Amino acid sequence: MTSLLQFLKIFACIVLGLSIGGLVNYGLIILTSTFVPEGVDPSNVESIKRNIHRYTPFHFLFPFLAHAIGTFVGAFVAQRLSKSTHKFPAYTVGFFFLIGGITMILQLPSPAWFTVIDLGLAYIPMAWLAAKLAR
Repeated sequence: MTSLLQFLKIFACIVLGLSIGGLVNYGLIILTSTFVPEGVDPSNVESIKRNIHRYTPFHFLFPFLAHAIGTFVGAFVAQRLSKSTHKFPAYTVGFFFLIGGITMILQLPSPAWFTVIDLGLAYIPMAWLAAKLAR
């Protein structure tokens, strides 16, 4: 019975981490949506697709930070609250955020350099860092 309760606790911590990390990610994206090229509607995917050629590296900084900070906060919350000695809660949150990142990369065009940096640094490394700091 104890292992079932422990599993449910870790599961709840992961769900809470995903929720809080998602809110942080969303909040940062909304907050920084003013930093888009003039004439782009950041809430309209088609507008972004039509104007992606006008984005500079500066415009890609904020989505990267939202992804990285959202993942970090979510993984930290999951790891810290679970009090698990394994990094499973943090890495699970990082993995789900990575899936979301891959989905966004497939939906919105972006330069190759951004894709590599975003997918390579914003998810699993942030989950690893959160797990280290949460222990």
